[in-house]
Amino acid sequence: MQSALQHASHHFPTFVEELVELLKIPSISTDSEYADEVRRCATWLVDHMKAIGVQKVELMETGGHPIIYGEHIVDASKPTVLVYGHYDVQPPDPLELWNTPPFEPRIDENGKLFA
Repeated sequence: MQSALQHASHHFPTFVEELVELLKIPSISTDSEYADEVRRCATWLVDHMKAIGVQKVELMETGGHPIIYGEHIVDASKPTVLVYGHYDVQPPDPLELWNTPPFEPRIDENGKLFA
C-alpha cells in the first residue's frame, strides 16, 4: 500500500494536469450541440487509458453516446475491482451562478480544483 501512496504523491502534479485537461472538454450529453465534444471526451479517455497501460480498451458505439470499456488483469486469481463512472457532465446553466467559466478549471488558494 505504501508504494501506491508514494507513487500517487510523486505523480500528483501530473495527475492534476491530466484531470484539468479532461475537465476542459464540455461533454454535455443532454445538449445535441455538444455531441462532438462528448465524442472527443470519450476518445480522450480511450487514449489516456491506453497510455497508462490498460490492457484492453474499447470505445463501444450505442444508439446514443459511446461507452468506454477498459480491462486490466494482472492476476486472474486476484479479486476483481470494478470502477464505474460517467465522462459526460450536467449542463452548467445558469452560468451567472459560476464564479469562473465552468470549462476553465482553476485551483483555488486552498488547493481545491473547480470546473
